[in-house]
Amino acid sequence: MSISDPIACCTPLAHEPMSAADAAQVAPMLKALADPVRLRLMSMVMSREGAEACACELLPAFDLSQPTISHHLKVLHESGLLDREKRGVWVYFRARPEALAALGSLFATTTTTAPAAVHQ
Repeated sequence: MSISDPIACCTPLAHEPMSAADAAQVAPMLKALADPVRLRLMSMVMSREGAEACACELLPAFDLSQPTISHHLKVLHESGLLDREKRGVWVYFRARPEALAALGSLFATTTTTAPAAVHQ
């Protein structure tokens, strides 16, 4: 998967069936977010000013070792959800809002339908 263009390939799921290639490209992002620690890390990065955080700022929020947090951040980076930049001895992670917006658009519906009436 191209980190620079995470899911530009894909149309909303309600529009047409997803191809096997598109599903293979999107699945790593969804899998990355399916882990509670990674979902929290994503939330912590995105909620910071500039949607950016130093790895050192994220560690105290978890009862996990630094290598474990680094692994989770690496998974988020490799899936295309985070960019990273080394500054001296620290690594800063920045959310890729375009990747999250594209993921969100997968679940957009093309029509709004009223819920079916319940008959008794």
